[in-house]
Amino acid sequence: MTDNQQPILDKEVTSVDELPLANLKRWQWWFLVALNILFLVVGQAAAVLLGRFYYDKGGNSKWMATVVQTAAFPILFIPLFLFRSTKDTSTSTNPPSILFLLLIYFSLGSLIALDNWMYSTGLLYLSASTYSLICASQLAFNSVFSYFINSQKFTILISNSVVILSLSSALLAVNDDSERPPGVSNSKYFIGFISSLGASALYSLLLSLMQLTFQKVLKRETFSVVLEMQIYTSLVATIVSVVALFASGEWKSLPQEMASFGTGRVSYVLTLVGTAVAWQTCSVGVVGLIFIVSSLFSNAISTVSLAVTPLAALVVFHDKMNGVKIIALLLAVWGFVTYLYQNYIDQSKAQRRQNRTDEPHDEGSLC
Repeated sequence: MTDNQQPILDKEVTSVDELPLANLKRWQWWFLVALNILFLVVGQAAAVLLGRFYYDKGGNSKWMATVVQTAAFPILFIPLFLFRSTKDTSTSTNPPSILFLLLIYFSLGSLIALDNWMYSTGLLYLSASTYSLICASQLAFNSVFSYFINSQKFTILISNSVVILSLSSALLAVNDDSERPPGVSNSKYFIGFISSLGASALYSLLLSLMQLTFQKVLKRETFSVVLEMQIYTSLVATIVSVVALFASGEWKSLPQEMASFGTGRVSYVLTLVGTAVAWQTCSVGVVGLIFIVSSLFSNAISTVSLAVTPLAALVVFHDKMNGVKIIALLLAVWGFVTYLYQNYIDQSKAQRRQNRTDEPHDEGSLC
């Protein structure tokens, strides 16, 4: 967590009694962060590769690819019941009304459905490696949204990270030699690029809005609240996506799509189920990091997949890593490392400040 942010875990404005995470030891806090990073990186990389596999083997329904991104949300009820807090940690004497909460969940869920559709469109027309590298721009977008929505202030290192990640995406935009899936024309490649870029911007906005919801509306710092947010918004997003699947008429082609799938019917079903589980695992990591740290940190960690997905795509799909892609990858990793280092510096400062605050209390107890 950082001095120049106003994350959910903000020791300067929230008392220890109101914030259970503040009682964690430093190694415990970092363990939770590392666990959520693992969920995010592994889930996102697996989901992107399975999504590309779906298209490569004959899948063509963008709305089906959108549905599976949130359809596995019922599995979240398992950790919800296991880790539900027995203590009400609400910091508000006036909790939000049910109607207001429903409006928030419906709005966020609908935006998630639109965002997932844009991601599905981008992945249809781009290789897995190019798609992943373009998505690095989400950190730059989130920095802007965090500045206006979450009172995020820029440091030199964060500004450096934003500029480098923007340059990484710009390189791919002007790269005429980017590898494309078979049959993708220049116009479709452009649509895929714009869709992925737009989806990254919308995704970044969603993260900032989620953090704002935790801070200003829910005002409860429990893992169950994080899971409830994910469950309800995923439910809305799934319903919206299913309605769109039928309204668009794409559902009519699904039986034929399954029958002609390159690796068989069973593989078709397993691919969709695996994609759904992978995206839900990724989502748990995303929302968990928003809860523990901030939306900008969560978005920064998403760029770790840049070091995983393109290399995995190189092995699985034999994507070409030309010079421009390699430079874009190195820039993206550089941008991520500079931001992570800034976060580490500020977290250390916050820990020292907290220790100094606790010292007088310790001395008083000895008298």
